[in-house]
Amino acid sequence: MTGFALGAEQEEWCAELRTLAAARLRPLADKGEPGRVNRPLLAELGALGLLERVFDAGALELCLLRESLAYGCTEAETALALQGLGAHPVLSAGTAEQREHWLPQVRAGRAVAAFALSEPGAGSDAAALALGAEPDAAAGGAGGWRLTGEKCWISNAPEADFYTVFARTGEGPGAKGVTAFLVPADRPGLSGEPLDMLSPHPIGRLVFDGVPVGPQDLLGEPGRGFAVAMATLNLFRPSVGAFAVGMARAALDATLAHTARRPAFGGVLGDLQAVGHRVAEMATRTEAARLLVYAAAGAYDAGAADVPRRSAMAKLLATETAQYVVDHAVQLHGAAALQRGHLLEHLYREVRAPRIYEGASEVQRTIIARELYR
Repeated sequence: MTGFALGAEQEEWCAELRTLAAARLRPLADKGEPGRVNRPLLAELGALGLLERVFDAGALELCLLRESLAYGCTEAETALALQGLGAHPVLSAGTAEQREHWLPQVRAGRAVAAFALSEPGAGSDAAALALGAEPDAAAGGAGGWRLTGEKCWISNAPEADFYTVFARTGEGPGAKGVTAFLVPADRPGLSGEPLDMLSPHPIGRLVFDGVPVGPQDLLGEPGRGFAVAMATLNLFRPSVGAFAVGMARAALDATLAHTARRPAFGGVLGDLQAVGHRVAEMATRTEAARLLVYAAAGAYDAGAADVPRRSAMAKLLATETAQYVVDHAVQLHGAAALQRGHLLEHLYREVRAPRIYEGASEVQRTIIARELYR
């Protein structure tokens, strides 16, 4: 990639992914049940080697993958991204035994991963989480803990096969007292329920009633879990922006096609200056967001020092832009776009959540300001 354009091979790969998403993944997504994990779709992502790419790719390649899949099948994109989000801490901080047991299954689409950070009282302020980890030598041997509390708005819960869980072990105040654990779903005391949300992908609540974990379940060191969480989010935040850009580009292309053929006032909608100017604004904002996402991903791959600021900027601009573009696309399509099953009706429900998860837009602005003043 140059500073402002993808290379020919990258463009070809993205085109192949968009075609693959529409032809191979969209039919499986359509057969799935909203709000439930679609295991056949995950298995196909594994068989196609796309889940493998999530763990082997750099940030830019991850962004291209997510953007291209989102254009053709948002459900496939989300299923892929959630596997990466839930299992990346295992890749980066897990033991050899944890990696050998879980990662091949995740890459193949046989095991479902989940990232369990948010709580009823700790969403945007992740350092305020309250899930307790009480020392208990009987739990997992010497140096064990028991987890007690709740997690909420956890993607893939309660159907995941394992959870990356962040709990308070108390080595210090705030973020300094948080530890990351790998918790298999069959641990005694762990239960959950699905939540009926606006977006169609699976989200649920988890209850920990003295769930035993031991030193073998640690992801990294005690008291260092917040760093594990932030390292994961810094990688995935630009690619959340890429997901948003993929949706924006799909909405923009649908709008161009619709306004070019829809009869209106003796011509077509696109002949109207008000419509043409609005489409021009949608296209300009989408392109600006796309370039900022690529720049943030490139900075991550280069090991730049300003990754937190760039990642926050990319997620902020791209998700806010996608909301704008999809909303105006609905307006230009009129009532047809509100009909259940229409592409834009689907995108309208999908596009709202990314402005909240993995750090709401207000949190991204706080990160950007903090980094600027640092």
